[in-house]
Amino acid sequence: MGYQALYRVWRPKNFEDVVGQAHITRTLQNAIMQDKFTHAYLFSGPRGTGKTSAAKIFAKAVNCQNGPSLEPCNKCDACVGIMDNSISDVVEIDAASNNGVEQIRDIRDKVKYAPSAVTYKVYIIDEVHMLSIGAFNALLKTLEEPPKHVIFVLATTEPHKIPLTIISRCQRFDFKRIAQSSMVGRMEKIIEAEEIDVTKEALEAVALSAEGGMRDALSLLDQAISYSEDQVTIDDVLAVTGSVSQERLAKVVDDMHINEVKAALLEIDQIIQEGKDPGRFVFDLIYYLRDLLLYQTAPSLENVLERAIVDETFQGMAQKLDAEWIQMAIRELNQCQQEIKWTNSPKVFIEVAILKICNHQKIAHVEDVSIPAVEQLNEKIKQLEAQLQQMNSQSNQANPSTQPTSAPKRNVSANRNSYKVPFDRIRNVLNDASKPAIQKLRSQWPTFMEALKKQSAPAHATIQNSKPSAASEEVVIIAFRYEIHCSLALEHKQTIELMLSEAAGKNMSFIPIPEAEWGSLREEYVRKQRQQEDPESSSETGVNEEDPMVEEARKLVGDEILEIHD
Repeated sequence: MGYQALYRVWRPKNFEDVVGQAHITRTLQNAIMQDKFTHAYLFSGPRGTGKTSAAKIFAKAVNCQNGPSLEPCNKCDACVGIMDNSISDVVEIDAASNNGVEQIRDIRDKVKYAPSAVTYKVYIIDEVHMLSIGAFNALLKTLEEPPKHVIFVLATTEPHKIPLTIISRCQRFDFKRIAQSSMVGRMEKIIEAEEIDVTKEALEAVALSAEGGMRDALSLLDQAISYSEDQVTIDDVLAVTGSVSQERLAKVVDDMHINEVKAALLEIDQIIQEGKDPGRFVFDLIYYLRDLLLYQTAPSLENVLERAIVDETFQGMAQKLDAEWIQMAIRELNQCQQEIKWTNSPKVFIEVAILKICNHQKIAHVEDVSIPAVEQLNEKIKQLEAQLQQMNSQSNQANPSTQPTSAPKRNVSANRNSYKVPFDRIRNVLNDASKPAIQKLRSQWPTFMEALKKQSAPAHATIQNSKPSAASEEVVIIAFRYEIHCSLALEHKQTIELMLSEAAGKNMSFIPIPEAEWGSLREEYVRKQRQQEDPESSSETGVNEEDPMVEEARKLVGDEILEIHD
């Protein structure tokens, strides 16, 4: 076979070629130079990050006939023999297919013999986590007391599956995902040597799709080269990887932000119709939003962006979007990503997530609008209160001899305000009122007010300056400071009664009455109660009979300042 894949041709031959793992290669080089390397190593990390390649380079370095040196010469018989697998003293074993006890026992028997062609026998066991428990137990004794001429290098992508007794006998190195810039730099050297025309944007797209694995990046680059004609462009890479361009990601995000639901759904439909992977699209969208959030917080973090290239559109989006909105969108898309793993209809869940994000934008807009509306309503109420007080003072100055009587002021109330007090209904409620009913309702009043505030801020504003004064099992009399509040409260009657019923746990209605009218009506009712034959009946009602001291206090300071406690 004449052609070899790029990742095989350009497999690292020196420590310098192992990109992105300087913390490991430098440690191994120093150990070789100081002759302080140990008998067992554990290389762990994601796929394609250089674990097995570093192990073979290490095997060459410790056996190089021109060593010790920082790099193997790759020219001596030992280095050449290790590279073409002709030296039997350096053995690479795939634990996925050789995971039985017999294979490990065979190794244990052969390590006793001295190497035949080089200084050290090196056993590289790839995917070591695939060994059986019996195989690990067979390997344990050898790792604990190995011969001086043997070195074990264990490589794995899942170190958590390896017994702790094995890990504790090894010197562990954790390989990291390779940074995007490092992969792009490595691929630029390769395409320059191979004389292949690839755009910088295409290399960056390959690095983004590789997710930190150099081998994956070279495989994708190889595939894009086969797909393209004369030059490898970003469109070729997107077609091969199934990813979505940053331009289209930005358009979807912008449509969601400005609440263009139709445009966002049509764009997603077109993306999926083109054969793009739905899971990959959601993945790219999440990381694009993540990059927007990081760049928005600190533009200096440009080097740690995962999916985005900082261009004019990206910078404009970072200035335009709100951080809270971005976080909300990421949460919704993350939930969508979890759901599409277990369904055959991923498009449906993506569309639902888009609708949720757009709907959240609507709710936020309504909340932003409702706050000034409530403030305007409160300001209007204050103005009306001031006008009402001015009218009262002018009326008193014009008629100084007018004194309030014990009878309710029906005509004055009717002329001054459109609200007419239903005295007959209130008297019927007082006949059925009781102390336990009003006491229970007063204890539930704070809960009712809090629930009403969440349900309807305007309704809460109208009833804020009021208090329950008497109650039967189904009706409560609410006294308002000013008559105009009675009319305003009736405009929200349905909402107020709904919240009142939920707080009380039963169907409740209310009758508003101004405090001045309530005081007159209450005195009339108490007086009639005293005239009845049974004097104790007044004590069983929800209207308290006041003692002489309270009456005198009321005359001195009035109802607004006076507070009566049992």
